[in-house]
Amino acid sequence: MEIGHRHDEQDFDLWISYGMEQGYCGPIICPDHDGIPLTVIEEEEAEEHGEVCVPVIRIYQDKPTAKAISANHGPTVWRDTRNHK
Repeated sequence: MEIGHRHDEQDFDLWISYGMEQGYCGPIICPDHDGIPLTVIEEEEAEEHGEVCVPVIRIYQDKPTAKAISANHGPTVWRDTRNHK
């Protein structure tokens, strides 16, 4: 992850660790290489219905990547509630 300053990286690590300790999130994984983390019930639902909705928060390595993703992925823009006033 290319973060501009070591301080930013330490803040990020603390933020993720706090979220995991509080039960807000799990560790950072790659859905392509690790699979989507599901409960047994969610796996059964996915097998039965062919899908299960798992909310995802994309972590950007830098601001240019965030901008490029917004330009290429419509839901990133229209699901961002900060853009709606």
